[in-house]
Amino acid sequence: MKDFLNQTADALKPGGRLSVISYHSLEDRLVKNYMKSGNFEGNIEKDFFGNPLCPFNLITKKPQTPNAQEIEENSRARSAKLRVAEKK
Repeated sequence: MKDFLNQTADALKPGGRLSVISYHSLEDRLVKNYMKSGNFEGNIEKDFFGNPLCPFNLITKKPQTPNAQEIEENSRARSAKLRVAEKK
């Protein structure tokens, strides 16, 4: 998962969107931290002037989760979380 996320910053053009569906909390934490800060620890790096250096803008602040009907039709979907970010 870490290798995949590290490659996305180079592979996407500016304005390209990254969407990831995670099924486990550990995966979701990696995705959330990477989209928010550009690293896996969640530390936001800043330039000399104090501006954050993050490769992505968050499209969804909170993850999209399945509704009750989707969970009823497919019980495995209950733990799925969708996060979307756009490359700067």
